[in-house]
Amino acid sequence: MQHFNSNGKILLTGEYAVLDGAKALALPTRMGQSLQVSEIDEKDQIEWKSFDPENKIWFNAKFRTENGHFNPVLSEEDQKDPEAKTIADQLQKILQSAFRANPGKFENSYSLSTRLEFDRKWGLGSSSTLINNISNWLEIDPYSLLKESFGGSGYDIAAAQSNNPVTFQITKNGPVSFAADFNPDFKDRLFFVYLNRKQNSREAIAHYRNQNPEHLQKLIEKISGLTESIISCDSLQEFEMLVQAHETLISKAIELPKVKQQLFPDYPGCIKSLGGWGGDFILATGSSENQEYFRNKGYDTIFDYSDLIL
Repeated sequence: MQHFNSNGKILLTGEYAVLDGAKALALPTRMGQSLQVSEIDEKDQIEWKSFDPENKIWFNAKFRTENGHFNPVLSEEDQKDPEAKTIADQLQKILQSAFRANPGKFENSYSLSTRLEFDRKWGLGSSSTLINNISNWLEIDPYSLLKESFGGSGYDIAAAQSNNPVTFQITKNGPVSFAADFNPDFKDRLFFVYLNRKQNSREAIAHYRNQNPEHLQKLIEKISGLTESIISCDSLQEFEMLVQAHETLISKAIELPKVKQQLFPDYPGCIKSLGGWGGDFILATGSSENQEYFRNKGYDTIFDYSDLIL
């Protein structure tokens, strides 16, 4: 039996602009996802089970393998479930891409089980941790597997592989990541709030893409500079100033209001969107007493910085 584990992620800086070469700061989370692999006797078969944090199965399927094709076999109930069919299709795509990268690994049949340590709705990296675990098992390049399956910049793969904050950047030679010395003295004044507002980011991405090349290049340079400044800043006041500058730049680029302006205009501290704007988590500055502001508005999933980030 083989066991693999990958960390979840928070993208602190560089959302949207990371796709075009901006330097981003990614934070690995304490909660991640594991993969357990065992060989089985059945021929030409992959058995798959996915467990949630309560150890309940949320997806279960078999894949019949034949000449690099992985055909999902779902229960009668799951065949009527659009989500189960979508997940099966995604896994089929991942397995077939993985087969092309290392066909020799699939000469045997396997039982695979995944275990999430966080709610998969939170956006902490259920896809990226899966891709990284499968790549580690098969000894293939996770960035290539990500590109052929879910897509994206790859910052989440860098976080999945690291136990420290990392900078991530797409260069002409491919993605690069380095350990970042980001461990602020004021982290006890930082916390994360889950908004539970899944957003369609296509419009935001369309506005971002509509910028002329000159404006886009300036944005990339400014975001990269802010990332470096945020890593090196040594006071909460400076951090808040830099975060506000980052919010202003991205808000203008994607033509969306800042989340503080939209949802929390009377909050006394600073608020930053994370990842796709308007959904998943936000970062807020303040004390434990300030967290009550969000709880009173119905946002009950709140993490202190050190409870969420490695």
